[in-house]
Amino acid sequence: MPSPLIRILGIDPGLNRTGYGVIEVNGPKLAYIAAGVIRVPAGDLHQRLGTILRSLAEVIRDTQPHVATIEKVFVNVNPQSTLLLGQARGAAICAAVNEGLVVHEYAALRIKQAVVGFGRAEKRQVQSMVQRLLALDCAPSSDAADALACAICHAHSASLSMALRFKARATPRVRSPANGRRSWTAHVLGVK
Repeated sequence: MPSPLIRILGIDPGLNRTGYGVIEVNGPKLAYIAAGVIRVPAGDLHQRLGTILRSLAEVIRDTQPHVATIEKVFVNVNPQSTLLLGQARGAAICAAVNEGLVVHEYAALRIKQAVVGFGRAEKRQVQSMVQRLLALDCAPSSDAADALACAICHAHSASLSMALRFKARATPRVRSPANGRRSWTAHVLGVK
């Protein structure tokens, strides 16, 4: 039976720039669908959050992903920056949920580990690996690359999870003899 095609939307939230990236997964193969950056104009906070919400909803309607992924917020030294990032992230999650998508969250370290193989990789390394993994002509911008990396991380996590479930179903369970060690000894020695 062929593997189902799955489209994954990755989101790199930000109050000034929100990156998005959509990939398609077909078994072990990854294919690029779309990526870009939502540039949020200056203004009141509610207007900026509304821009993120509406723009991501439009991306979702245009690309038709099956699931969304987003980077978890890390606690910054500046609590105000962390709070603002959290609000941008909330608007992005609401856009996905309003369009009927389940949202999965991944820490930045896990995303980098899944894509580059090193949790403390630099942005250039993430861009380069995303370009290589998706066979792109050039490296995407850092915000788009981070969003695509988030989607790739989910693809790798979902593939591993599906493989483990399949293996668990395919591996027969060995029952231990009713009498435990005595039965095993009797079997090995040929004693009844």
